[in-house]
Amino acid sequence: MTRPILYHIPVCPFSQRLEILLELKGLRDAVDFRVIDITVPRPDWLLQRTRGTTALPVLETADGHIVKESLVIMQYFEDVMPAPAIVQRDPWRHAVENMLTRLEGDFCTQGYAWVMNQDLERRDALREGMLAQYALLDDFLLAHAPEGPFLFEDFGWAEAVFTPFFQRFWFLEYYEGFTLPDAPRYARVRRWIDACLAHPAARQVTKEQIVKLYYDYAKGAGNGALPPGRSRSSFAFVPDWRARPWPPRDKYAHSASDAELGL
Repeated sequence: MTRPILYHIPVCPFSQRLEILLELKGLRDAVDFRVIDITVPRPDWLLQRTRGTTALPVLETADGHIVKESLVIMQYFEDVMPAPAIVQRDPWRHAVENMLTRLEGDFCTQGYAWVMNQDLERRDALREGMLAQYALLDDFLLAHAPEGPFLFEDFGWAEAVFTPFFQRFWFLEYYEGFTLPDAPRYARVRRWIDACLAHPAARQVTKEQIVKLYYDYAKGAGNGALPPGRSRSSFAFVPDWRARPWPPRDKYAHSASDAELGL
């Protein structure tokens, strides 16, 4: 039987949430994951399938249909692979799950805006904005799941949605010196994050991998774009990220060359 094909970007958080979902179902091998190199233009055959859009991941179903947007693909997997169920089946619990999931967009946007910032004078405001996002999550969890650590009994749908960003925000720790304060205001969300990061279904990436590959984001260049003076993207497949040195932490004072990054 033909497997569905997922065209994706290595270490993309939107792709990883699909991997996590499939791991929870025990069906990771039910989908053919095919890597797309974002350091070069999208191939014509892929653009034909996506009708010209470049955003990834994109799912090509077993019968040739195209499904876009990671949350839509997650729901598609849940519909065609219903057992074991990851999404909550009780209407109220499902509504709670969806309300938490809706907070992901602003959380993601704030974190990426901060790591891509190049203006020293904006750092404090961006830090406060990030803390406000964590406070919103803390408030929600205290209202709906005060004991935790997860939203419900187990690592589930909401955790699959958020965990890739908890991991991506390792780049804020490295490049911006940000850690969530050890304060009661963030105690509940901290327990959630720690439990999510420790879960065996979410081990697709490492901190070293994120820090090295996302260096260009820290210099304000995302999605395979090149910072000034560079000819190789930090997302390049070769040399492998494991063979590269750790990038300089101070993104404001110094712009590393290809050679310094092991490219």
